[in-house]
Amino acid sequence: MKEWEGHCERLEEVVRGLSRHPVVFVNYDGTLYALKELPRATAQREYELLRQIEELRLPVVLAAGYAQTQTDQYDASVLITRYLERSLPYRSLFMRSSLEHYRSHLLDAVAGLLVQLHLAGVFWGDCSLSNVLFRRDVGALQAYLVDAETAEVHPGRLSPTLRHHDLEIMEENVSGELSDLALSGLLPSDIHVLDTGAYVRQRYQVLWEEITREEMFMPGEYYRVQERIRALNALGFSVGEVRLESTESGDRIRLRVVVTDRNFHRDQLYGLTGLETEEMQARKMMNEIQEIKATLEQRNNRSTPLSVAAYHWLENIYQPTMAILQPLIDKYNAPADLYCQVLEHKWFLSEKAHHDVGHSVAARNYLDKHGDLKTYQSG
Repeated sequence: MKEWEGHCERLEEVVRGLSRHPVVFVNYDGTLYALKELPRATAQREYELLRQIEELRLPVVLAAGYAQTQTDQYDASVLITRYLERSLPYRSLFMRSSLEHYRSHLLDAVAGLLVQLHLAGVFWGDCSLSNVLFRRDVGALQAYLVDAETAEVHPGRLSPTLRHHDLEIMEENVSGELSDLALSGLLPSDIHVLDTGAYVRQRYQVLWEEITREEMFMPGEYYRVQERIRALNALGFSVGEVRLESTESGDRIRLRVVVTDRNFHRDQLYGLTGLETEEMQARKMMNEIQEIKATLEQRNNRSTPLSVAAYHWLENIYQPTMAILQPLIDKYNAPADLYCQVLEHKWFLSEKAHHDVGHSVAARNYLDKHGDLKTYQSG
């Protein structure tokens, strides 16, 4: 592929990380693709793995295709992926002084990516800084898997043995990569090579334990379900399902966390209710619908479709709440934004009262506090 230089007008130069294989970037009608040369028949396997990981809604580069090639010297295969726009390799985050404030997020992003993969049953087998691309997102970083040559997809959550093995590989690779940067004089003096991989493992353990732990709560404390979901959302994870299991002393909360794409909740809410919102607003509303689904299943002792829970939420919670808030709706206060503000207010009132105060009470209290402001704005 090195021979393409000077012979292909589609070649583009972009910021890139290190790769053990030759990689070129080509431009087709404004869309960039990365072409990676691999040993014979290897590209097909990695292509299929990337597609599987993509189907699990994990942050990964998009596989576009693969090809077999033959030259006079050797046989090879080529993996074709979509270039991840607005992404940066880890070396740029260390070498550019203008991006220094992102370095503190880099290692947390790697730990979060590993947690996401392991929850979905993906064993990476070669986690390294070079095999990750980072995309800036409101002052933080989102990590994307780039190289899946050694990956394996297992059904369900990854076993402790494979998780431990993946973490060991990560520590060894991270230390090696940072040592290379240090020898080249490119590593900031305040970064300790030997401690960095251990930090990622420690951050991984904190995230894993928070996501997989179970809680006990008493009847009437259902507001704590929202507390739990909020804590997981703050860590960058989306709650795909909430299961409530009755016990002798109360109710046990079991949360199964799934990773979703950026517009997952927005599209899901629109499909279920017809409401058009922003992603963060939709996430809060879908959290409520998931909670209702779990409550209905426990109450009726049978599985409840998400569409049924969404209808229940729309008819009995969202629309009555918005009827109370109608005096506040104007060009400055969109319905979805107002509703989410009331959810925050409801959570605050419930925590203070040590029980769920309900949407109606929260909406009327919110209206009492902000009605005068609306009058002032109108005047």
